[in-house]
Amino acid sequence: MRTVLFLLLMGICVVELHSQAQAQQPATPRGIDALRQTASSKTEFTLDHSMLVLASKLDPGDEDLRRVIAGVSGVEVHSFRYPRPGMYTPEALNSVKDEYRSGGWKQIVNNHKDSKGAVADAWVRMENDAVSNVAVLLTRASEVDYVVVSGSISPMDMSHLGGHFGIPKIEGGVMVPNERK
Repeated sequence: MRTVLFLLLMGICVVELHSQAQAQQPATPRGIDALRQTASSKTEFTLDHSMLVLASKLDPGDEDLRRVIAGVSGVEVHSFRYPRPGMYTPEALNSVKDEYRSGGWKQIVNNHKDSKGAVADAWVRMENDAVSNVAVLLTRASEVDYVVVSGSISPMDMSHLGGHFGIPKIEGGVMVPNERK
């Protein structure tokens, strides 16, 4: 999960922002429903703006976090585990990718494979020359993670979200390793 969010941070940093825009929460791609059907374990949640504001109050000394949350309208996470490698269908993954392509999203990471075999794709949706949504799809042999952050988002905002809501903390430009094996 931390790898997904790290890739989200890296992807958003390559996009130059020119102005702020109000965001709409996009519909979850149909391929995600297909991936859900065959998963043996599912972790899914959505935090709307009011939930993010409430959660940000748990860290009252972090003014940057509260400022960032003011522009984020929601976070959606879908994490699926499968009993054996390759149990999810490539057609479902391709369906997600096709939906983003046909929806006019800009792909900023395309089939990036890391040293552990995870493959990542990331897209941004632009409105009025500003990033309004970011989506990341990360696949491993027996796992699929899908994350969407909606709202007016800048690279600096993403760095301030690090360490909160499951987003990894970045120190000195390097992601702090997670405890997940």
